[in-house]
Amino acid sequence: MTTDGSATERRYNATVVKLSVDFEHPSRLWWESGGQELWEGLTGGFDENSVVLDDDLAASWLAEAARVPGWAGGPAFAPHPIAAQNLADDDPDA
Repeated sequence: MTTDGSATERRYNATVVKLSVDFEHPSRLWWESGGQELWEGLTGGFDENSVVLDDDLAASWLAEAARVPGWAGGPAFAPHPIAAQNLADDDPDA
């Protein structure tokens, strides 16, 4: 493997992110204000509770999700309806 900083190397070393429904988030406002459609667009509408994405796509999706009313309406332990967790490429959840 080269260490010249090429796009191939950056992609190989990319971080993956697991997005998952945070069932402890009590508000339905985000889901009812367009969040449900946004989530189903990401998961393909297959009633998935989680999805693993590369970090750039996850960041883009989370930025869009934050624009939907109700995103930050939860308590400190579950502030958003969708939780994000960085995973290693060799993580079994990835």
